Amino acid sequence: MKICVISYDFWGYDQYIVGALRAKRINAHHIKIADVTYANFSERATNAVSKIFLNKNLKAEKRQKFVLDSLETLGHQDQILVLNPDTFDLSTLKQIRKCSDRLITYLYDSLDRIPVDQNKLNLFDKIFSFDSIDTQRYGFEKLTNYIYLPHISCNIQNPETDLFYITSYDQKRVAFIKLLTKRLLELQLRFQIMVIGKKSWKHQFKNLFMAIPENLHIVFSAKKVSHKKLPEYYKNSRVLLDLTRENQYGLSFRIFEAMAMEKKIITDNKMIRNYDFYSPNNILVLNETCSNLSLSFFESPYEKIPEDVYLKYTLENWTDRVFDIYNYNS
Repeated sequence: MKICVISYDFWGYDQYIVGALRAKRINAHHIKIADVTYANFSERATNAVSKIFLNKNLKAEKRQKFVLDSLETLGHQDQILVLNPDTFDLSTLKQIRKCSDRLITYLYDSLDRIPVDQNKLNLFDKIFSFDSIDTQRYGFEKLTNYIYLPHISCNIQNPETDLFYITSYDQKRVAFIKLLTKRLLELQLRFQIMVIGKKSWKHQFKNLFMAIPENLHIVFSAKKVSHKKLPEYYKNSRVLLDLTRENQYGLSFRIFEAMAMEKKIITDNKMIRNYDFYSPNNILVLNETCSNLSLSFFESPYEKIPEDVYLKYTLENWTDRVFDIYNYNS
């Protein structure tokens, strides 16, 4: 079977899908459009002028051509999974449609946050969504993100930090972080928070003129942290923080990274209570003032998730379901 995954893959998660497929001895390939960048400063300047005066994004066109050229090289596919379908023109998606017997998409953003034209969605044989509201509203098939990290018992880890959080820049999250840090300091907890994104430089500049307590470690940076380094940060913390974006109701990858590494989670996502792995011992849902955050949550031991529940969220199970592998091979 030939399967191709097409995605932007800014954070590097989608490569694991291809790896899992290859482990099943499937001929799988990944077309990563984030790899298509400006060749030089001149190309960047030309695109800037084109967007301003012609309302035409040459970089986006270059990326879509890269996808179609790559598919021509790979040849016809049995299945194609398109992530980030909003990034493609309708004409490009129609061409992708012709290159596969079965076209699938997985939406790991809500349509309220990242709208996708209905004409584009109509091209897909199957639409999965991580967002509970969208699955109810549009009839998509509900599917969470997945556990891609190897399982590591909490018993063999020796964390030195109480809480760790890494996130892309988002105004809602940054505002909530400011509220949360006050409570963390009141409890005299050690934590590290990293906010990544182009807009982070403003906060980084402000911090130069602020006296920061020793146990408060917040980093604003425009430079992305290598995906391979994340498990080391997680290992060094007792608890992971997960904050939602506005109009987000699905579960982020942070939840499944925490499951793999047996870490407790603090989150503002109230929908997490509806999942079968939810336990108030492992997962604290913050109220609006963070007043329900207490030392007891950090001090109590991690409660292991039943094996059958854990396996349900693994990448191996995810790929079987998305690509309907057992039925497709029968």
